[in-house]
Amino acid sequence: MSLWLIFLLLVIMCFVLAICAGAWESNYGYYFQIYLPWPEEFNNSAMLAFLIFWGYIILMNTVVPISLYVSVEIIRMIQSWLIDWDKQMFYSVSETGAHARTTTLNEELGQIEYVFSDKTGTLTQNIMTFNLCSIDGVVYGLPLDKAGQPCDITESTKPVDFSEFNPEWYEDSFNFYDQSLLDTMATGSKEANDFFRLLSLCHTVMADVRDTELLYQAQSPDEGALVSAARNFGYVFKSRNPSNITIMEGGLEATYELLCILDFNNVRKRMSVIVRKDNVITLYCKGADNVIFERLKKSKKSEVLHDTTLKHLQDFASRGLRTLVLARRNIGADEFTEWRKKHHAASTSLVDRDAQVSEVYQLIETDLELIGATAIEDKLQDRVPEAIANLADANIKIWILTGDKQETAINIGYSCCLLHDDMQEVFIVSGSTKKEVSTSLHEAKRTLDQTLGPDGVKILPAPHEDAKSLEFAIVLPGSSLAFALEDDLKMLLLETACRCKAVICCRVTPLQKALVVALVKENKGSVTLAIGDGANDVSMIKTAHIGVGISGQEGMQAVLSSDYSFAQFHYLERLLLVHGRWSYFRMCKFLRYFFYKNFSFSLVHFFYAFYCGFSAQTVYDPIFIMVYNFLYTGLPVLGLGVLDQDVNDKICLKYPKLYVPGQLYSGFNKKVFVLVILQSVFTSVVVFFIPFGALCLHSYPHSYQGYVANDADSLATYIAAILVVVVNLRIALDSQYWTWISHVFIWGSIILYFLVQAILFSTKLFNVLPTYLTFYGVHDRVYRDPLFWFCLLLCTSLVTMATVGHRWILQECMPTLSDELRHINSKRSSRSDGRLPVAPPPAGPPFAPATPTRTPPASGNLSPAAPTCLRPRKTYPVVSAWPVALRAPLAAVGGTNPVPMATPKGV
Repeated sequence: MSLWLIFLLLVIMCFVLAICAGAWESNYGYYFQIYLPWPEEFNNSAMLAFLIFWGYIILMNTVVPISLYVSVEIIRMIQSWLIDWDKQMFYSVSETGAHARTTTLNEELGQIEYVFSDKTGTLTQNIMTFNLCSIDGVVYGLPLDKAGQPCDITESTKPVDFSEFNPEWYEDSFNFYDQSLLDTMATGSKEANDFFRLLSLCHTVMADVRDTELLYQAQSPDEGALVSAARNFGYVFKSRNPSNITIMEGGLEATYELLCILDFNNVRKRMSVIVRKDNVITLYCKGADNVIFERLKKSKKSEVLHDTTLKHLQDFASRGLRTLVLARRNIGADEFTEWRKKHHAASTSLVDRDAQVSEVYQLIETDLELIGATAIEDKLQDRVPEAIANLADANIKIWILTGDKQETAINIGYSCCLLHDDMQEVFIVSGSTKKEVSTSLHEAKRTLDQTLGPDGVKILPAPHEDAKSLEFAIVLPGSSLAFALEDDLKMLLLETACRCKAVICCRVTPLQKALVVALVKENKGSVTLAIGDGANDVSMIKTAHIGVGISGQEGMQAVLSSDYSFAQFHYLERLLLVHGRWSYFRMCKFLRYFFYKNFSFSLVHFFYAFYCGFSAQTVYDPIFIMVYNFLYTGLPVLGLGVLDQDVNDKICLKYPKLYVPGQLYSGFNKKVFVLVILQSVFTSVVVFFIPFGALCLHSYPHSYQGYVANDADSLATYIAAILVVVVNLRIALDSQYWTWISHVFIWGSIILYFLVQAILFSTKLFNVLPTYLTFYGVHDRVYRDPLFWFCLLLCTSLVTMATVGHRWILQECMPTLSDELRHINSKRSSRSDGRLPVAPPPAGPPFAPATPTRTPPASGNLSPAAPTCLRPRKTYPVVSAWPVALRAPLAAVGGTNPVPMATPKGV
């Protein structure tokens, strides 16, 4: 939009000058034809005006900065390097650093409003441990106290010793805390043996023997944990080939003929194997509870076991554990033969093969007998609660899209601070029909309208209420989400979900993840980010504006599809609040200054046109025009776009509200662009008319060697030198973070200009290139004239005072949060002890209430008794117009300690 506006301004200016040129040629040009004859083919003023229009288009083309694109790409590339080089985003455990796989999205990292996150492997470690199980209606895995009652696992709890039960194959790294399951296995329980037999057979794990040690290679950590559990309980998976699976059962080797593998996918949500041993064909199946339960054999006994196991699953999910249900079925030889023919026909079909194979799978996966359920713990990654809390304070809305059970997803939401007990209500949109889902969404919207207002503007809480009491959350299972994403409900879903503080979608497929991201991306006009670690997150990552991959346990597919990658979720906090904010801040500042210096350069031609007969004559030396953007003003603006920062990284993380201006596009917008044009007009007026007026009055006879320096070449030298000094001093005033590079770039560019002029127009060089160095001798004469230095001082002072005055008015009347923090830093630096006086806050905007603090669960345990929300910081409010004398109390924000505004040292 800005480039189109620039081009429009260029056309308007050139059109005005062309009209003036036509009028001048008609009224005055006739008298100058002896010196400036009209071409024979253009014998009227209208045709000359047409030529003049295109002449000024060429002359003032620097208004449309072609070099802008090159400079932007250089800045983006270096900003990407800074992300790669950030040691605070290096994960030493896996020796994995952050990596920017693109250079075009850095500034958009500072404008994110919606983050869509996977759970497993993204928020959690994706390191699975077999914790609990339910076998034949009995729960195993919880240790018992002296009274025989289940108790929690602590550091002092001793794990079960497997060395006597399974001395050859047990693993030292496997921990289980319930001796009763080992005793049950020792008694030869049929259900328990079937349970672990299924775990040792129904998987895609590969076994490998290295130095007499049996190792497993699993596609997912879930399968690895389950096969490892079966191994320690006596069912050891040893090897497999396309036709057989060999395991150890109670110390004896057993070989099962592998008849068929019914693969797992995100639609089926289950996996089955069909094996034969001793002429008995058995199907073993494991999968999600809702999928397995609807395929169970109907009987009174199975209903009782179903109800009991379902209660156990709900308890497991409330602890934040990942669950699977196990079932089996014996198949007759004739039935299997008939089914195998259908399977062969479907798998060799050339039309809609996948759908046909899926239908054939369902034919055999019926009338299953329930065996039990597994519960695997996947601990949260380090600092996930703090990172999510800080991102939420930065007005970033986080949506969790996971394939886990609803109870597990909700528990994770509480554990990572996405949900909290002070919320007004957590809507659960569950329904088996489209009408039920629609009703739930309308009820949720009605509640939001009553509490927050129909326009979404939050009603202020009562004095005795916490602001967080007006927050809402919404939970959508995948079955309900399928209805909600239909055309007639998706806008209702979007409006309702976007007004909630937290959104959790559970039991969703990869396609549903992508559809949710696309819904927000296409209708909200906000910058979206998706983060995940596995292949099932690739569609979501590619759909969002920015994709982030976690290099974890599930391969590199998400990383290879992403724009940025790192090893831990909490690095997202630094990527957005530090690198994203800095990139946006620097790019906006770069654009403002780039347009300022180019407009100031080009508008001089516009004013000069009124004194040269609108002849499209350039005011500058041709060599100066060629090197202005490269030698004299190029490096300072690159340094500004790469190194400048208003506050250091610690302050960016401590005060996440600093991130909000990027979401509001306040760094560079139409209003800012118009202001830049006005500043450029003022600068060009000062730079042109003061030297022009001085030279018009410059007629005293004692000029250098008797020459009066009031010719066009002298004017060009005046303007060029003053322009270079003024625009470089302006960038010095705009720089807030000084390094030796900044000094070299800014002051070096000014010095370089005068050195180049001295060398370029020296006598020796003129003797070599007399045709090109038309300004020979002019600079020597001008620089010896005191009037030049007076004009330079006067112009520089006027532009500097205007810049400083404008900035003072903004900081006094409309200070931003970063202005306030810098003011605190200056006050702190003025005291010898480094402390600020603490006083009561003035009447006016209240401070944000302190954020409630929760205690994190021990060792990442996601127990419902200990939902976590670790918040070491308080939210800092944007203070809009406080007097300078009353800003000192802001030091108390975030606790009793003063703001740690140490001198920034860069990334």
